[in-house]
Amino acid sequence: MDFELSEEQNLLRDSVRAMLDRVATPEYVRRCDAEPHYPYELYDAFVEIGLLRMPFPESVGGLGGSVLDFTVIAEELGRKSYDFLGAYGNCVFNGLNVLNNGTEAQRKHWLPKLLDGSIRMSISMTEPGAGSDAGAMRTSARRDGDHWVINGQKVFSTAAGAKNNVINLYARTQPEGPHQQGLSLFLVNNDTPGITLRKLDTLGRRALGTYEVFFDNVRVPADRLVGEPDKGWTYMLSGLQLERLMTTAGYCGGAQSAVDLALAYAKDRKQFGRPIGSFQSIAHMLADMQTAVDASRLLMWRAACKLARGEDALMAVSQAKLFGSEAYANIANQGMQIMGGYGYIMEFDMQRHYRDARATTITAGTSQMQRNLIAGLMGLKTK
Repeated sequence: MDFELSEEQNLLRDSVRAMLDRVATPEYVRRCDAEPHYPYELYDAFVEIGLLRMPFPESVGGLGGSVLDFTVIAEELGRKSYDFLGAYGNCVFNGLNVLNNGTEAQRKHWLPKLLDGSIRMSISMTEPGAGSDAGAMRTSARRDGDHWVINGQKVFSTAAGAKNNVINLYARTQPEGPHQQGLSLFLVNNDTPGITLRKLDTLGRRALGTYEVFFDNVRVPADRLVGEPDKGWTYMLSGLQLERLMTTAGYCGGAQSAVDLALAYAKDRKQFGRPIGSFQSIAHMLADMQTAVDASRLLMWRAACKLARGEDALMAVSQAKLFGSEAYANIANQGMQIMGGYGYIMEFDMQRHYRDARATTITAGTSQMQRNLIAGLMGLKTK
């Protein structure tokens, strides 16, 4: 299997990297984390160079990019900040959900607005009592004439408070019965009357904002129901493999940046008359860190190639997500150790990787859920 990038993919990577170096300077990255500040300026650059259009087919105004093109973009964004990848991926995935599962009228209305940057999209699934167990969600939507009325609460909703944001909301439309037949997907503007947003103060991944969202008799027109009623569970699962591939690519990018920071420090920092990287204990740490990044990248590309061929890549994606998230967390921890007290100072970027990486084994499917999936695909029944 050949994992080499094509000439076009190398050009794509170089153009994304050049844009990021121009817009997402180290000072900008630190500002977005510290204030915190949603990366609106960077998002505008996504629109300007066509990144949002890349994964969409030409028939809806996209560029017809492949899964592999999308993976290249995701890793480059992750190198700068996992939150920057979130700003991109959140909108792309929700837009693809409308493309694949919405009505023709919904595609014509929403996709041009998304691709030209007029709107953003976020997703709200998790509730205080429904995290990994998505089927336990209790936010409800009931039909009332030509509207739906929504009540409930969501939590850990990334970027829900961004300007011009449309929340992709999963809610129960059948109060009883199996969740596979009772969930629906709605498009709800975040400034709709009855919505209250409460921003949560998080340890890491601060730029996009993480929100608790309350829905109090929120009325939305009937055409805000995506596709068909009670098909939300199917819509939720339809893009899951591509979403987890994207997160894994982001882990690879972030982990590589953490290694690069630690390596540069180890070459420059002198103790006992020589660079600390010349000491075997530090050199071996760095060797293990780079090996873990490369192993993560290989697992990621194997999964990407399977998806690009249209194969079921659930096992490969789950393995890549599991290994990549834990590798990033471990690498950031080792990077902190190598940089010592400097890693602990906020003006150095290693501490941000340490904080951001800690969430990766939890979000987009916990490590425990990935292990359950992999074990199940091996024929094992876990409880």
